[in-house]
Amino acid sequence: MQAAVVSVFGGPEQLEIAEVAVPRPAAGQVRIRVRAAGVNPVDGAVRVGVFGGEGQRIGLGWDVAGEIDEVGAGVTGWSAGQRVVGLHYGPVKPLGTHAEYVVLDASAVAAAPATVDDVAAAALPLSGLTAARAVDLLGLAPGASVLVTGAAGVVGGLAVQLAARAGLVVTALAGAEDEALVRSLGAAAFVPRGGAHAEPVDGVVDAAVLGGAALSSVRDGGVYVGLIPHAAPAAERGIRVEEQEVAADGAHLARLVSLVDAGELTLRVSETFALADAAKAHARLAEPGVRGRLVLTL
Repeated sequence: MQAAVVSVFGGPEQLEIAEVAVPRPAAGQVRIRVRAAGVNPVDGAVRVGVFGGEGQRIGLGWDVAGEIDEVGAGVTGWSAGQRVVGLHYGPVKPLGTHAEYVVLDASAVAAAPATVDDVAAAALPLSGLTAARAVDLLGLAPGASVLVTGAAGVVGGLAVQLAARAGLVVTALAGAEDEALVRSLGAAAFVPRGGAHAEPVDGVVDAAVLGGAALSSVRDGGVYVGLIPHAAPAAERGIRVEEQEVAADGAHLARLVSLVDAGELTLRVSETFALADAAKAHARLAEPGVRGRLVLTL
């Protein structure tokens, strides 16, 4: 089968489409015939060597949407032919989801949304779980105020939706051209990129990784949630600083799927690319103005 891999770190041109063996599920695992797979910023980071692994052939891809093809021993509740979504956690792995088949732990998958196709569903796992954990870490009661930076991005946009659904009063920080978009996602107020937030907020989800600049918008004793481990600013003024790290969690993913099917969570896809054009997707990922997930189709 074919899979997108990288053996030499560097630009999109280092990405290869290689012939690899079809994986077999071990006990407690399922094999998925991949129909669509999201291309995330973390894939670009893996490609350039941020997470190490020099000298290895590293498989790319974390998000997957497709159907179960084979179940391993001891797996219950899943059978061949079921549409699923899942998260293949881990930056340095021999095979990712940018492949014709992928094997995941059964606990990492959820039934795919019934109301969207595989392309849209592939935009959910990594971004949805990241945004949901960030909003949960805020620990704020309904009516509290929260600033979401990078609110027009995929993770930021999902965080806006989930925070608003939780009853939080959301201010979105994004480019001036994105005001209508973020308000449509549930933001009650808007701050253009580079602008100042007038009133301190109870919490911030820093999807744009602004660090100290985002922390400065939080009131004394509030909460800052960063999305990249080990990248948060130092705590000050009694502010609680949290860093989320996503995990493969089929049960939590299933709850997000239910929100998609209820029309309470909108998934955004910007462009699709064939697996053979994965390098083009990586090049596009590095360009400005991408509003929605890039997705490989198989």
